Amino acid sequence: MKDAPLSYARALTIASSDSGGGAGVQADLKTFSAMGCYGMSALVALTAQNTVGVRDIYALPPDFVKSQIDAVIEDLGVDAVKIGMLFNGEIMKAVADRLVAHSISAVVLDPVMVAQSGAKLIEDDAINILKEQLFPLSKVVTPNLPEAETLLGRNIRDHAEMEQAARELLRFGSRAVLLKGGHFTQGSSIDCLVLAEPGSDGQSVYWFDAERIDTVNNHGTGCTLSSAIAAGLAKGVSIQEAVTDAKAFITGAIEAGSLYRIGTGHGPTHHFYKFWK
Repeated sequence: MKDAPLSYARALTIASSDSGGGAGVQADLKTFSAMGCYGMSALVALTAQNTVGVRDIYALPPDFVKSQIDAVIEDLGVDAVKIGMLFNGEIMKAVADRLVAHSISAVVLDPVMVAQSGAKLIEDDAINILKEQLFPLSKVVTPNLPEAETLLGRNIRDHAEMEQAARELLRFGSRAVLLKGGHFTQGSSIDCLVLAEPGSDGQSVYWFDAERIDTVNNHGTGCTLSSAIAAGLAKGVSIQEAVTDAKAFITGAIEAGSLYRIGTGHGPTHHFYKFWK
């Protein structure tokens, strides 16, 4: 009797490309592979960028974005989705439409707004659409401090305000918020996870502390962390476990990547540090 065929944990990234390979869809697919998942992609925009900055962005038609998502889900199936930089409101609406149509619940949303170089990656009128249509469809949302400040319209100055901000972002409808504290310049890199308790008004708070690594090779760290969380959810682990594993993965990738030099600006992390040097 033939053994039953093996099955993959399947993760889909819906995001923009990075021609430099350090962030965006390219970083997501590398992360999925390194974390033991079969990675698939639906491109929403193309970027011309390198380690120095973003030169140009070309958004794809929303109907073509929908077509990619449908093609992947209808044939291969999806266990988890990571959403990255979507650029404009029409693309966001198209993505939300397909997530609802296919009843996708394991969604990790990285609300990308500004590149490492400072280049703006989202149109102003898209921010409210992001909050109103994509946050409620997401299991985990992973803003950094500047993104959280933009979403809430105020500054976040310390860890107490960081926790309060994560709690407020949870009100936009996601199951959990992981607010990343890497933009604080003092001390270790601390992230705050606030998790809504099903069937109650309660919330659980978890802190993730990692040693800060002094390196310019930090391009794509947010993309990598969120896609690592999606990989964990695709494999069926809890949100807390997925975040714990993802935090360990990105810390190792940054540490290993700090030993390399590629490009003249902010280089990438080393996604495959567990497999080769």
